[in-house]
Amino acid sequence: GVNIMAGDSEKPLDESKSYMGIPEAQFVEDVDTFMKKEDNANAQDVIKRLDEQLNKYKFMEVHLQARRKKLKSQIPDIKSSLQIVKEMKTRKDTAEVIETRFLLSDQVYMKASIPPTDRVCLWLGANVMLEYGLEDAEGLLSKNLGNATKNLTQVEHDLDFLRNQCTTTEVTMARIYNWDVKRRRAEKAAAEDKSKGRGRGKGKDYSFE
Repeated sequence: GVNIMAGDSEKPLDESKSYMGIPEAQFVEDVDTFMKKEDNANAQDVIKRLDEQLNKYKFMEVHLQARRKKLKSQIPDIKSSLQIVKEMKTRKDTAEVIETRFLLSDQVYMKASIPPTDRVCLWLGANVMLEYGLEDAEGLLSKNLGNATKNLTQVEHDLDFLRNQCTTTEVTMARIYNWDVKRRRAEKAAAEDKSKGRGRGKGKDYSFE
């Protein structure tokens, strides 16, 4: 048989806003109302909590980028393997030999002649190889190609979703920070006005009747 990469067989994910179940960032419309909640008494604590959530989003983004890179490298390999199997099917009942090249090592190829055959070996990953009939091999590769293509679409969707959540979180952090600065300034101004008011009240009354 001929050894061909089969690729990963990944199950399609359920439909949702995020296929990975990534939590949606809360969009804060009214900062005053938001900060009146019991858990939001301290602005710095709220910003810290949001920053931790932002770091989780960024960690998930790195994971998804690695997965996208893997899928983008797998899909061409699966397509190539599928094309080879289809070509072998068209020649299996003939005496025609397939002339090809195979990768011996990095950047080193060797010429090879493949006689007609109805069997092929597929790499399944984790150093596992199984022999299949050409029909079964074509079915498996087609299924894996469909799964990989769908998974890539879902990963790219989740990456876009993640970027939106990062933006929402960063905007919320900035708005709460500005809200807290404004609040502190207002409190300071009120305290100064109150202090000046007390100072004016202590003056002696020199009025005469």
